[in-house]
Amino acid sequence: MPSRETVDAFVADVMSEDHVGAIERWYAPDASMQENQGPPRVGREVLMEGERRMLAGVASVRTELLAPPIVDGDQVAIRWRFTFTGKDGSVRAMEEVAWQAWAGEKIQRETFFYDPAQMRAPSDTRPA
Repeated sequence: MPSRETVDAFVADVMSEDHVGAIERWYAPDASMQENQGPPRVGREVLMEGERRMLAGVASVRTELLAPPIVDGDQVAIRWRFTFTGKDGSVRAMEEVAWQAWAGEKIQRETFFYDPAQMRAPSDTRPA
């Protein structure tokens, strides 16, 4: 079970914009992440490589904490907003809730809950 101080340190690390480093420092070696109800990605190295690929596809990412994390035993919920600036200058913002299961001081499982329609191109007017 993480302490409140541990969760606050994790949040500060993510807020520093070193997303790959945060995964390296805070996730268990066999940690998993999944998007909504998609299949999980498993293994810290796999998670770090996925984050590197995502970051390579954009010019920048700005991270905001929208509410204090909720900590209940080994369960943590964090509400984030990520603003992505594309290499073409386009800007898209995405709000999500990250639901985490911690094992001691490391994140074991994380599921991101968000509306994928948030990431459509601004000119994409198709119904959600």
